[in-house]
Amino acid sequence: MVQAALAKAKEIGVLETVCVVDEGGYPLALERMDGSRVTGPQIAWNKAFTAAGHKRSTHLFNTPPSGPALPGNEAFGIQWSFEGRFAVFVGGFPVVVDGEVIGGVGLSGGNGEQDTKCGLAALQTLKQILGAKHAVVVEADIKK
Repeated sequence: MVQAALAKAKEIGVLETVCVVDEGGYPLALERMDGSRVTGPQIAWNKAFTAAGHKRSTHLFNTPPSGPALPGNEAFGIQWSFEGRFAVFVGGFPVVVDGEVIGGVGLSGGNGEQDTKCGLAALQTLKQILGAKHAVVVEADIKK
């Protein structure tokens, strides 16, 4: 998954950091491209942690009108949870296999569109690896 995301980053000309976590939000793999921001590893981990733990793509927290972290909505302020590790912006996606969230993937370095393309490349590769025996969700707007 990490290699697929990094290959997509190279293809689209962006320097990315990629983190894949287990269902508890603990890193399984983390890689930062040479020259990418030194803040990338923590941000990518935070996004993957949030996506896995809350079972939704991180950008959905701030998507109007019903994003739960938007001012006036039920989870406004959630981004300050877990010592500020809760990410509510684009770049984190839950890893959903056979209807269950088994982890997350987080990306940092590009703009929202670039991070999304790299995240989808990671999920698509997992789908290809697991084949027809398992259903893997490969989409930007994941909410379980």
